[in-house]
Amino acid sequence: MQLDQRFPARLRLRKRPEFIRCKQMGRKIHTSHFLVYALENDGDESRLGVTVSRRVGNAVVRNRVKRLVREFFRSHKTRLPAGFDLSVIARHRAGELDQKAVCRELGVLLKTERLKGRRNGC
Repeated sequence: MQLDQRFPARLRLRKRPEFIRCKQMGRKIHTSHFLVYALENDGDESRLGVTVSRRVGNAVVRNRVKRLVREFFRSHKTRLPAGFDLSVIARHRAGELDQKAVCRELGVLLKTERLKGRRNGC
């Protein structure tokens, strides 16, 4: 695997407080199968955290959804606006999506104005 295709730790939300802060203070973006919280960070790179509950499916399905979301982020990281923490939460039927459908739904993140909108209902 080439170095530029990896998903290093510095580009991930890893700790629970990071997810909570993103949810409490971030901008909420709905799609049919995903809920995304976007919060501006102080860095020059965007970071991603993915949450997939057991309601989505068994472990195989949940891991597949996480792989598809990470692949979207990895393949579009140069087109995503820099400086955001993105917490992606998969909804119930997200396990039925293929890569094209995930890219189509998460493509809204490529628009900076959607990320920089009003804060979480305020």
